[in-house]
Order: sequence, then structure tokens, then C-alpha cells
Amino acid sequence: MIANPGLIIIFGLPLYFYLGILTFIALISTATLGMLFVKGKYGVRFSWHMNLAKITIVIAIIHGTLVAWGYLF
Repeated sequence: MIANPGLIIIFGLPLYFYLGILTFIALISTATLGMLFVKGKYGVRFSWHMNLAKITIVIAIIHGTLVAWGYLF
């Protein structure tokens, strides 16, 4: 059986806990950039929003995979 890398303990908490926090921060940042783009404030480009959305999706997939791996295997 392959060990779950999501269970690596960092400062007393598993890795997938930190990835969950990072996913949440990326999601809020993506929504904020989208809102700023729609309102036309601070000269935010739509490409920034799209790139951050792609990064958020990748982080969420990694986070979800590690959590599911912990329950399924």
C-alpha cells in the first residue's frame, strides 16, 4: 500500500489541512479579482482573474485528491 502524502504532519497538522486553507484563500482572491474586474477598479486585467482561477482549480484538485485518498485507501 502506498502511504498518503496528505497525512504528512507539519507543525502538528496534516498537509491537506494547509492545502485546504490555501485553496480557500485562492478562491477568495479569485472572486475578489473578478469583482474588481467587473467594477473596473484598480486596472485589474481579466487574464489575472483567469490565471488565478486555473491555479485555484489545480490546488483544489490536489487537496481533494489527498483527502479522498485518505478515506478510500
